[in-house]
Amino acid sequence: MILVVYGKNTNPKPISMKKILLLLIAIFAIALTSAQTASIEGEYGKRTETDVGSVLEYTLSLKPDGTFTFHFYRNIDATQPKEHLYGRGTWELVRKDILFHSDETTDMDEKYTLDFSDTKARFIKKPSKNRNATEKVAYFLFYDSQLPMIKGLKLLAK
Repeated sequence: MILVVYGKNTNPKPISMKKILLLLIAIFAIALTSAQTASIEGEYGKRTETDVGSVLEYTLSLKPDGTFTFHFYRNIDATQPKEHLYGRGTWELVRKDILFHSDETTDMDEKYTLDFSDTKARFIKKPSKNRNATEKVAYFLFYDSQLPMIKGLKLLAK
């Protein structure tokens, strides 16, 4: 099959099916790769409560400019003081890994005491267990860190 396109001149220009097929494949490939590139900026968190009222809460905010803030909240019981720990710094995406960095002079002070240097995480996006759902569950999994509370931590997208 040959498709004929008419331009300003009167001579028709045939376009072969091979060219049309290549064009469609290229468009499909571009659409597929752009759909798979997940934006990882945003809010992630986890909250755990026990029957006796203990609370652990983690919040990670990744900003598009490559910076992040982290907040850890712990309330064990009414007899102990509530704890708030903070961290901040920069992040970068290297292949499938997210690498975190904290500079002692610019990112750390009296409030921001957690050093995220050499912390590594993976952004994971899996299909929901509900087969009817088209949404995917997105979360962060910290697999390497000098901070014991961070290593192995899984934070869901908010």
